[in-house]
Amino acid sequence: MSDGILILSEKELRKFVQLDTKVIEKVELGFAQLAAGNATVPPIMMLPVPEKNGEVDIKSAFIKGLPSMAIKIASGFFQNPDIGLPSQSGQMLVVSAETGFLQGVLLDNGYLTQVRTAAAGAIAAKYLAPDGVDTVGVFGCGVQARYQMEALSLVKPFKRIVMYSIDTEARKQDFVKDMTERLGVEVVSAKSGAELVAQCGIVVTTTPSRKGYFEPEWVHPGLHITSMGSDAEDKQELKGGVFGKADIIACDLKAQSFRLGELRGAKEEGFVTELTPVLEIGQIIGTAKSARTSADQVTVCDLTGVGVQDTMIALMAYEIALREKAGIVVPR
Repeated sequence: MSDGILILSEKELRKFVQLDTKVIEKVELGFAQLAAGNATVPPIMMLPVPEKNGEVDIKSAFIKGLPSMAIKIASGFFQNPDIGLPSQSGQMLVVSAETGFLQGVLLDNGYLTQVRTAAAGAIAAKYLAPDGVDTVGVFGCGVQARYQMEALSLVKPFKRIVMYSIDTEARKQDFVKDMTERLGVEVVSAKSGAELVAQCGIVVTTTPSRKGYFEPEWVHPGLHITSMGSDAEDKQELKGGVFGKADIIACDLKAQSFRLGELRGAKEEGFVTELTPVLEIGQIIGTAKSARTSADQVTVCDLTGVGVQDTMIALMAYEIALREKAGIVVPR
């Protein structure tokens, strides 16, 4: 065991970990270990701060066979952009799975969470979305919307993005400019959600909405939806009827999705029960190239964010930093 605690800055972590196929593979392995029964994931601890439209969440996971585990403290304060600050921040603690001692502090300001969340979206699309889709859509124009599109491009290449957001015109135009430059594809802003979905074969929802806005009437044959904005009891992006039109329903962790995700809202609206067939992403991985059996199937994936994602990306960053002799070490 090291005599000290390694502290890494956001700048260092951004240098060592980028959104690429290596990160996607790491997160995919974490989901597979979860499905195999090799991971312990406690319930999320959530501290709401409604006066600031904010929340602080604590997630963690122990994965058998790994030398360390991660405990993450993540916050989302969605009024922050009004004062020139990012809406999300956080840090991860790397803890020895042998002794329980603290090994590292990753001061990523939410960067690693953004990357691992985008990786999960890519994995959902890899196994559930149709091939050959030229136009994809995203609800929201914030940081995660951008990462989701970047991650999606790594597993399902596309030529065009349609975005819809209720944000300011300046922020929407910034998204269009940024994603055009980053991915080299056409990017347009839709006038309505219905207009967006009608053009797209893959749609990702990335908003912190408290009220379902995705109408079941928008669903068309062959559509894949990844919804990752709902991770608390008071959040919802998809109206329950969307699940009533799905041929395949998937999620990251059923117990958590029925408590915090879109499946909670769909259950309350009477469109699913806990007996409804729902695949966990980890169950799909390794069993087939795709969960689809036809191009016309409608697939929906509810992502709430699971601690195995945090442990996998935190250990990846920590191990790279050790090899590179980066960061600073403070005594215990």
